[in-house]
Amino acid sequence: MTNATGKINLLGLTQPKMEAFFESLGEKRFRAGQVMKWIHHFGVDRFEDMTNVGKVLREKLDACAEIRPPEVVSEDISKDGTRKWVIRVASGSCVETVYIPQNGRGTLCVSSQAGCALDCSFCSTGKQGFNSDLTVAEIIGQVWVANKSFGTIPAKSDRAITNVVMMGMGEPLLNFDNVVDSMLLMMDDLGYGISKRKVTLSTSGVVPMIEKLGEITDVALALSLHAPNNELRNQLVPINKKYPLEVLLPACNRYIARLGDKRVLTIEYTMLKDVNDQPEQAEEMIELLRNTPCKINLIPFNPFPHSGYERPSNNSIRRFQDMLHKAGYQVTVRTTRGEDIDAACGQLVGQVMDRTRRSERYIALRELSADEPVTVQPSVSER
Repeated sequence: MTNATGKINLLGLTQPKMEAFFESLGEKRFRAGQVMKWIHHFGVDRFEDMTNVGKVLREKLDACAEIRPPEVVSEDISKDGTRKWVIRVASGSCVETVYIPQNGRGTLCVSSQAGCALDCSFCSTGKQGFNSDLTVAEIIGQVWVANKSFGTIPAKSDRAITNVVMMGMGEPLLNFDNVVDSMLLMMDDLGYGISKRKVTLSTSGVVPMIEKLGEITDVALALSLHAPNNELRNQLVPINKKYPLEVLLPACNRYIARLGDKRVLTIEYTMLKDVNDQPEQAEEMIELLRNTPCKINLIPFNPFPHSGYERPSNNSIRRFQDMLHKAGYQVTVRTTRGEDIDAACGQLVGQVMDRTRRSERYIALRELSADEPVTVQPSVSER
């Protein structure tokens, strides 16, 4: 991607594209590896600091290229160690990136879009509307920013970032090419060297892109399920009307089958009080996933203003978990992290210059309901 002056941002180039770039300059392909290590291993953003690159080449690079990470607007650190960065992208919108340290792991939750084109009814990101897809440099730039803030080199065994999840703002499969290139950089030894098992893409269920993803890469896959039947899922996750469960789950099963090595699908299930947390829904879920190799993450709802939903009681969550456990499923209840800095799952909002006017309507509804509680009815996807 070039800027207004015509310079190409090397931060967003995969190894093949970096090699092609150097060949276009009349340089040897090995220069790509040298520069990628400086960018991703050492966090360098100035060619003059690349000591094993000759002065003539550095000057050539200065004339036609740059290393431009996204602008960091703010960084907040939670009392539990969670970090959140607000990052401004080229469109003028801001997205959020979250780092979660837990049990010896450091998981970075990365955004793929400014806002989200899907309008899941329980997600604050969706209420911000949609502005734009992020470029590769803006996606991998979140990893670059976080990695540099810890002062670690990716090749070190004690690096801070051990896992990356494409679970931030946006639907990753609706920004397919840029997300795939970004994940390739995350896994490349010249990039961040993260195992394919530790790079996870989360989708609400864009079936054609799940099929395409399986032809290109073998990263881990997570499905934002949130309901065990089509009627309820149509309300909570409107894209289900286009790709219902009887189409979606077979696509996920085909993707997982390609991976081998006993790898499984991760099921993400946000629990909403008196909506999807009852024993009958647990029973439906047991039956729905009977033929799907999976592990299940139960996510207690993290409230945001005028969502119309509440967090279930601990007893309801435990009952739901126990039913799934007894049916033979591996089930984890996700611990809420970073809530004091609005970094918990479903709370990411950023500052989206909304092109859909969805946020405008949602704000109007909030103002109307200021004097009395009103349940927000799930809206139809605006795609």
